[in-house]
Amino acid sequence: MAEREVLTYDDFGRAVREVAQKVVDSGFEPDIVLSIARGGLPFGGALGYALDLKNVSVVNVEFYTDVDERLDVPIMLPPTPAAVDLSGMKVLVVDDVADTGKTLKLVQEFLADHVAESKIACIYEKSRTIVNCDYVWKYTDQWIDFPWSSLPPITRAQTSGEIA
Repeated sequence: MAEREVLTYDDFGRAVREVAQKVVDSGFEPDIVLSIARGGLPFGGALGYALDLKNVSVVNVEFYTDVDERLDVPIMLPPTPAAVDLSGMKVLVVDDVADTGKTLKLVQEFLADHVAESKIACIYEKSRTIVNCDYVWKYTDQWIDFPWSSLPPITRAQTSGEIA
């Protein structure tokens, strides 16, 4: 098995604080944190707390179907945020990783004509991404094991002693 980047919950806590500090140091004052679900949800919520920003929202984008397997293009799933609700806002777009960058590009294009300004924060950025983040904790080209997605999902069959 190829070597992997492993993010622990302790590392996650450090990443949140360090990225929040980068946002503050840059002078960017977002009106809203827009997390890309699902991977960006833990990071977006934690950044909301670290930046003392209660306006946190989510956009659902499907791209990955399994480990290193993805759709041809990312697709936004309903419900999508209403562009009028974001009109004129400064938006901090948050995801766990800028891998290919296609998901981030889709969200950037969705926001482009509606928001005053948008910046991107990710825990990780890979060299092949087509969208470079404004705020990054760490750069890697390895597959990343996140603490919230490295174990298989819990199913009813597993909890009742049956094999899923």
